[in-house]
Amino acid sequence: MMNQHIDLTKPEEKPDVPIIELKDAKVIFTTRAGSGLFHKNRITAVNDVNLKLMPGKTIGIVGESGCGKSTTANVMCGLQSLTSGKVLFKGQDVTHRTAKERMEIGRVVSAVFQDPATALNARMSVIDQLIDPLAVHHLGSKAERDKRAHELIRMVGLPFSVLGALPGQLSGGQRQRVAIARALSLNPDAIIADEPTSALDVSVRAQILNLLSDLKRQLGLSMVFISHDIQTIRYISDDVIVMNHGTIVERGTTDQVMRHPTNDYTKTLLDAAPSLLHPTAEECA
Repeated sequence: MMNQHIDLTKPEEKPDVPIIELKDAKVIFTTRAGSGLFHKNRITAVNDVNLKLMPGKTIGIVGESGCGKSTTANVMCGLQSLTSGKVLFKGQDVTHRTAKERMEIGRVVSAVFQDPATALNARMSVIDQLIDPLAVHHLGSKAERDKRAHELIRMVGLPFSVLGALPGQLSGGQRQRVAIARALSLNPDAIIADEPTSALDVSVRAQILNLLSDLKRQLGLSMVFISHDIQTIRYISDDVIVMNHGTIVERGTTDQVMRHPTNDYTKTLLDAAPSLLHPTAEECA
């Protein structure tokens, strides 16, 4: 197949149409448990979840391990099928995606995962990892792909010298910056970030959060940010969704949820989490 020139210009977004929408989304896993070989245990990981990711907005999804937040993220980026409900992509029903639809969604929605050490291919150089999405989508010549790799590595604040390195030769923070650069390679409309700072040292976490915030503003990105830390969610999100046992128990703007939580589980999360940032003068009053 002949490679196309790299054209990463985004079509004009309709501000009132969600990039991704979940309607009554439910995911049930079936496991075998107990002494009987044929005994099946059904676990509801996501239970009737409804949400909309609007252009240019960041949704923070927070909850303890096992609450369903990562499964919800996997549904949104196409890594997990629904048991029931619908997934809409820019208003189009893609619940049962075709191969062509998966390719189209892959150009618009990218993912950043928790551990960059496993998310990156240990045997591929950084530059090869950055140009791989372009090759998969048959975009650009070798020279154009190399140029894009240099643009991406500059965007995430790394020196060009890392392009020839293997992931194992980089620090954890550098590897996560490479993973973010790769997620940006096709100039997506949205990034699904699943616990992208939890495997990093505290000082590096703040740097990665600042980088994601800057990229969101500069590129007009939408983002879904998954975390068990409600204070991290507070720092980066426009709206917050609190999940418990696969169900959304509270949602609202970040300010509403942080200042006036209505659910006891949300209050427990807030009480248990030390503040990532120094409080403002207004909060101290």
